[in-house]
Amino acid sequence: MDPIDVAELSDRTQINDALIRYTIAVDTGEWDRLDSVFTPDAQIDYTESGGIAAAFPEVKPWLAENLPAFSKKRMHTLGQVAISFANTRDEARVTAYFHNPMLISDGSGGERLVEVGGLYHHTFTRTEAGWRSRRLHEQVVWTRGF
Repeated sequence: MDPIDVAELSDRTQINDALIRYTIAVDTGEWDRLDSVFTPDAQIDYTESGGIAAAFPEVKPWLAENLPAFSKKRMHTLGQVAISFANTRDEARVTAYFHNPMLISDGSGGERLVEVGGLYHHTFTRTEAGWRSRRLHEQVVWTRGF
């Protein structure tokens, strides 16, 4: 394994920061924060969790309309982030494990916990504004409580 240089460490940190911005935006409902995660033409696929597959400009309002059903009690945890760079070092394939517990209405005035575990598969690209995801596929590995 070749040693990692400072530029690569910086790239890895910036990509991890984008992943964190993504989960915070989804968890808090701060949808405009997603503009600093995705390219304007990014393709996003949430079909495995019952969502849509579309370009970012369509997905962003879809998230704002549909995720509030899970109250504002959403909390992602990310782990085991694998980043591999293309030869040009301007593109990276990124896979991150996720665990996403959420509370939803139980239909009788209370709430119940539902959980999703899976993998986020991103293709990140270097832009003038920093690293941005141009593709996201959410792979669901397991669910609980639905």
